[in-house]
Amino acid sequence: MEILSQLERLSLRDKILLGYFSVGIIGILDFWTGHELSFSTFYLLPIAFTTWYLGQKSGITTSIISSLTWLLVDILSGNKYSSSLIPIWNASIRFSFFLIITLLLSSLKNAMDRERELSRTDYLTGAANSRFFYENLQIEIDRLKRYKISFTIVYVDLDDFKKLNDESGHIIGDMALSTVATYAKRHLRKTDLVARLGGDEFVFLLPGTSQKDAHIVLSKLQYGLLEEMQKNSWPITFSIGVLTCNASIFTPKDLIKMADVLMSEAKNSGKNTVRYFIC
Repeated sequence: MEILSQLERLSLRDKILLGYFSVGIIGILDFWTGHELSFSTFYLLPIAFTTWYLGQKSGITTSIISSLTWLLVDILSGNKYSSSLIPIWNASIRFSFFLIITLLLSSLKNAMDRERELSRTDYLTGAANSRFFYENLQIEIDRLKRYKISFTIVYVDLDDFKKLNDESGHIIGDMALSTVATYAKRHLRKTDLVARLGGDEFVFLLPGTSQKDAHIVLSKLQYGLLEEMQKNSWPITFSIGVLTCNASIFTPKDLIKMADVLMSEAKNSGKNTVRYFIC
């Protein structure tokens, strides 16, 4: 598992070089050992690697290179055939075999990626779910502990959402939730995480964000969200708790509870307000 983890962390350039370099090494070993020993299984290793980590197109490219390498080894080895077309035929069959493996692996990888995406996504809004949020929050706590990099949690509650749901129906309510998630994801950084904890409550994770930075982000975000609600004539405002974390002594649940308290204070003070705190 440690090896797989290290391979995952390689840069794109290093993965490409490793895949193609492996084909060359296998070709050299294939030539040195002679035609009596089969190397077909070994050629599959770089094909599987590039398909899994670089995608189907890279896997097909590696399959072509592997087939041509094997053909070159056959020719350089001086093997005798009854027809000069036989090596080409053999290379075509090998490529077909490699291609089938590539397509199967690619389909498996895509299916696993889809399952992983579904397991961490809220089906209604497309935001992250609470499980995925807590996992990322723990990562930020660990990063704070090691590198002293602060982060900010934004806890958002939709004021009067129940009223909208009751008066306009669940379909409109679902549209409002999706609009909030979509707008937040579009206007926050790619490194930020937008998650729905359930009901009408969202939480945003802003890595490397101080309270000062959070003030700037939230003033723009809250204004934009209110505009989106007004465009649709939805009577929704936002009570927001903003917790900036500078200490790594808290658990994810502790931090969420603190952010929730801040949000409740904002809601109880008249709604559509923001409460800030540093821990």
